[in-house]
Amino acid sequence: MLEKNDIAAVLDEIATLMELMGENPFKIRAYSTGARILETMTEDLDELIKTGGLAEIPGMGEALVDKITTLRRDGILPFHQKLRAGIPAGLLEIMQIQGLGPKKVRALWTLLGVEDLLKLKEVCEAGKVAELKGFGEKTQTKILEGIKNRVAYSLRHRWYEAAEVAIPILAGLRALPQVKHAEAAGSLRRARETVGDLDFIVAAADPKPIMDWFVAYPGVKEVTAHGETKSSVRFKSGLQADLRVVPEEQFFFALHHFTGSKDHNVAMRHRALSRGLSMSEWGFKATAEGVQAPGATSEAEVFQALGLPWIPPELREGAGEIDAAEAKLLPRLVELKDLRGAFHNHTTASDGAHTLEQMAKEAERMGWEYLGISDHSKSSFQANGLDEGRLLAQMDQIAQLNTSGKFKVRLLTGSEVDIMRDGSLDYADDLLGRLDFVVASVHNLFTLDREAQTARIIRAIESEHVDMIGHVTGRLINKREPYDVDVGKIIDAAAANDTIIELNANPWRLDMDWRWWRRAAEKGVLCSINPDAHDFANLSFVEHGVRIARKGWLTSAHVLNTRSLPEVLKWLGR
Repeated sequence: MLEKNDIAAVLDEIATLMELMGENPFKIRAYSTGARILETMTEDLDELIKTGGLAEIPGMGEALVDKITTLRRDGILPFHQKLRAGIPAGLLEIMQIQGLGPKKVRALWTLLGVEDLLKLKEVCEAGKVAELKGFGEKTQTKILEGIKNRVAYSLRHRWYEAAEVAIPILAGLRALPQVKHAEAAGSLRRARETVGDLDFIVAAADPKPIMDWFVAYPGVKEVTAHGETKSSVRFKSGLQADLRVVPEEQFFFALHHFTGSKDHNVAMRHRALSRGLSMSEWGFKATAEGVQAPGATSEAEVFQALGLPWIPPELREGAGEIDAAEAKLLPRLVELKDLRGAFHNHTTASDGAHTLEQMAKEAERMGWEYLGISDHSKSSFQANGLDEGRLLAQMDQIAQLNTSGKFKVRLLTGSEVDIMRDGSLDYADDLLGRLDFVVASVHNLFTLDREAQTARIIRAIESEHVDMIGHVTGRLINKREPYDVDVGKIIDAAAANDTIIELNANPWRLDMDWRWWRRAAEKGVLCSINPDAHDFANLSFVEHGVRIARKGWLTSAHVLNTRSLPEVLKWLGR
């Protein structure tokens, strides 16, 4: 049995497959329409199917109702399976390249016999794609860049995908009777946005049963090494996991070493040498007379042996963290418990899956004081953006819900307003001025040149009504490159205009990138950790945002939504 959003995804894929096969555009549109209806539907799907109410919804024809019913009941649809079987699987992967929609992919398939990335690369390098009508030299070059990116992406996995694999493995290791300590290390522990492979470090005296458990773990596709103290496996997704078992006295040295980064470890080893010690994953060794090599019963003691406080894993990138630690200037990094609410959240009014009340109920369950509602503006028609009348109606609905006393959490009226090509905004100033807050975002024209894209966003920043800029580079990790924009100039403009830059906590975005936050904070730019939630479960995306904020050296003072409701209202009303 499939849920509504999963059924909508199948309908979207059917529309894509039909377009690849050159089917009737009206049929294609019917499936896309059905997907949008399901995504914004608030009624109970089972009840609609049972009573026949699904067929009464405009846009829901008999054939569509039948297919939705089958997917809900059986979880699969023969029609969908047949379509998939008729299309080379590689075409769907080709569509992941930015700028290649179904029409262009169909042209490549039917005219040049392209069925996978390898063939696509071949015909591009031969100059054949540039000769096709509607493509040209520029498109061919972009396709080659996209292929290069896809190859690079296949080597790394988004943090949350890697964590979904790592967390149950770590729990399983800790449950084994032989295990004294177990931790995940590497880029996962450092909270990098992508993870190359997983590293697990275990302390135990008897490694064999631990190794046997690991290589037999469910979901392992291939065992690439099965040794006495180290084993490696690969999962279906291509993600590799390495397990190292060490004696208990070496555990915290190994944990530090395999957490990395390389630059951090090199700096630590140089520091150790200056104190008459050599440092490795096995521990300290004395290199000078009269120096005694200390052990460690915690990771903090590894740092203490070198005259340093414990450095949080997120900061271990060789970016000045050791100097800051020595000078006692390490920040107290923001924590999840510091958050008191969040902005940039969507409801069924635009492209969200849950109502105002459902979003408020979840925010209250999470213990938040406030929740900002910011459905899309009218130009985001693909996301059912609100025109002025619908936005005013939503503002009234929020006011009524706040005064009803039904929820302790305070709902704030807002909008994710499209930034137009020239940097103007999608609503008039008088309407924007009536909102509690405004998030301004780019949702189209990603191919503008660097100067135009930067100027566009800066003009929005300069608007007196814009409180924060949403997903500032538009990236989708491992899927879509950032548009070409001068982030440094954006930060400077935000500082000059007292405008927040959001940290979009959607795990596909994590935008603005952590590498920029330290500079932004030093210039006085506030951050808002926003979930960009499209259903109530997405509110928990703030956890991903907090990890990236910590990686960007941010404290609670740098983040707007660590403040109380009165403080937030005062800032927004400034």
